[in-house]
Amino acid sequence: MDDGGVGDSRAREREPAGVLGDEPTVVLHRAVDQAARHLHADAAAVYLLAPDGGELHAALIGGSPPSVLTLPGRMALDSPYASARALADGGVALLAEPDPFADPAHGALAYPYTVASVPLEAGGHRFGALTVLRAEDLGGYDDEDARRLTRIGDRLAVLLAELRARGAAIAPGNLPVLVPLLDTERRPAARERTVWGVPGVPGSAGMTLLYALQRLTEMLNRATTMEHVVGVAQFCAATPLRARALVLASAAEGRLWVLGHGGDSASLVRDLHGAAQHGDAPAARAARGRGLFLTGDGSGDGGGRDAAAFLPLVGSRHVLDLPLTDAEPVVGVWCLAFDGPRTFPPEERAVLTMMAGRLGSAVQRIELSTGRQALVESTQRGLLPAALAEAPGLTSTARYRPARDPGEAGGDWYDVITMPDDRVVLVIGDVEGHTLQSAAVMGQLRTAVAAYATEGHGPAALLERTDRLLSRLGSERLATCCVVALDTRTGTAEVALAGHPAPLARRPDGGVVPLTAPANMPLGMDVRTPYVSREHTLAPGTVLALYSDGLHEPEQDDVPLRLAAGERADGTDLELLADLLLDGTPPRGDDAALLLARYEGAADGEESRTARFHVQRRDLGGVGEARDFVHDRLHAWGLEGLSDDAALVTSELVTNALIHAGSDVDLRLRVHGDRLRMEVRDSESDPPVPAAYSLSDEGRARAEHGRGLFLVDALADTWHTSPNGRGKTVWLEMDTSRCATELAEPVE
Repeated sequence: MDDGGVGDSRAREREPAGVLGDEPTVVLHRAVDQAARHLHADAAAVYLLAPDGGELHAALIGGSPPSVLTLPGRMALDSPYASARALADGGVALLAEPDPFADPAHGALAYPYTVASVPLEAGGHRFGALTVLRAEDLGGYDDEDARRLTRIGDRLAVLLAELRARGAAIAPGNLPVLVPLLDTERRPAARERTVWGVPGVPGSAGMTLLYALQRLTEMLNRATTMEHVVGVAQFCAATPLRARALVLASAAEGRLWVLGHGGDSASLVRDLHGAAQHGDAPAARAARGRGLFLTGDGSGDGGGRDAAAFLPLVGSRHVLDLPLTDAEPVVGVWCLAFDGPRTFPPEERAVLTMMAGRLGSAVQRIELSTGRQALVESTQRGLLPAALAEAPGLTSTARYRPARDPGEAGGDWYDVITMPDDRVVLVIGDVEGHTLQSAAVMGQLRTAVAAYATEGHGPAALLERTDRLLSRLGSERLATCCVVALDTRTGTAEVALAGHPAPLARRPDGGVVPLTAPANMPLGMDVRTPYVSREHTLAPGTVLALYSDGLHEPEQDDVPLRLAAGERADGTDLELLADLLLDGTPPRGDDAALLLARYEGAADGEESRTARFHVQRRDLGGVGEARDFVHDRLHAWGLEGLSDDAALVTSELVTNALIHAGSDVDLRLRVHGDRLRMEVRDSESDPPVPAAYSLSDEGRARAEHGRGLFLVDALADTWHTSPNGRGKTVWLEMDTSRCATELAEPVE
């Protein structure tokens, strides 16, 4: 019987040089090979103390794939790994405890291996530890196993001490040396059949599994959405494993929330979504950090016949890692379901566990990216005006398009500021950069401009004060700005620029001209050069267009052409004109803002027919009050014939906004000429979509929330939805001449 010695340290055939040098590497290789063979292990490794003595690093790992990749590359001396325990305690350390939350029949470990380790100490020196790893289906280590491993370790320690005495460096390199020990697959216990590789060919299953793991890792590195992650899991794991269904679920606030699913997964989704994380269900157990494999033979899954694997998704996992603690964050659960009973061989369990780690890191990265994007969008949305101020003789609308990269913040803004003396100040600006700092500076500038305008400063003085304020704030960001102060009684427009494109004016005859003014310096230059403005006179019916440079290509200067081409009739439909201008520009890396205002001229003593009603969020009772408000206003304006139809569409639009946007809702009415215009504004940017009737339960549920838009389409002469920086506006128009026609009809 072999005594466990590792033989003469002078090898007949020299191995390739490793990080330790030729002779030490050969010594370690022989010890690892003998430990794996004598203990029927899948892998064995030698851990050596780092030069500073603070950690154990893997120096040489031998075995078959994928077991060699489950061993940790390094560990702290006080960690719970078997190698660290053996060196700390000076004796054999065994790790084979099952998951305390799992059924004892499964004995589920993070990886399906049991571990044994002995210290390497000789000649008054501590070198490290010798560790073996074997599949749990062979059971734990007995006393004979411990004696064999101890003899091999003691002999290795003596040889390392001799090498050290001769001047050899006994210290690990940055990375371990890996050597194949494929004959470890020919062990006493029968190997379970797997769908991977070629049956009966040693190493085929392990190599195929590792290729699948590599492909999954490569594809996840390119994944940018949760749909991509689910598709990768389906392609690299669920389909090769012939799984019936897969589900990825995140763990948050004590519950599991489905992120994505594939295959016949409806029942799994119902069971998992919203399930308590600390319950006794298999997924909940996995969420506590231990993988759980149910064979479906009735032994551990309540008698059910379907097999399933529930694996914790662990974020920021090391590539070489045998987790024995809950130090890594569990970000969710990966569930695979199969049509009938099946076994899960150790190699399969190991690779699926590693895949779960990669999936967990991808889920964590995408959720962080999504959270950052939501923060950017909410910051941007919160700094833009919730609604444009209204003024007699002026109608306005605005658009904001974020940068092409959804994770970037923008510095474009717009505003409409009303003054008590019939003046209206139109502002548009652009802070350089695409960071949260740009958005923060934008918010400061918008507040400063509004404050100086309210104090009564003209456009030039307003820009001078804002420039000085930006310099005092110490920001390194520059900003451009355009300010137009319009007197709605006389049509006088005073324009001041701070390095910004001049506004455009579309005259009633369709011609487009720029409202020229001195360019001046951008804000933040602090050059103390006086800002200069210029006055223009606008004719009633003129449309003003203020825009940022993200809306046009400077070398083409195509905005005037698109403004002239749009709405050749009378230019009263600003919403459609704004859509035309924005949609005609290809997306660029910069964000874009657009502010349109139509100067209608003095009211000439006619009473202004505009009204506004506000509904608090979640106040469904406000829907009835909004209907009453519409009835009252239209009766007061002599438009009783439109009252019923307008109240009906009011009910549909306000209800839709309250339910789907979850925000406050603004209702605005305005009569101009022979048109009644209604606007319903909320903070949700997604447009409402009419839904056709469906025979399925799910389809009927969706249709209930979209059918009211068919009523709007039938009762309004025209309607549309217009997104802006803070949400959207659903607007419609009705022909007021219908009232006169209805009143003239004889009563039967």
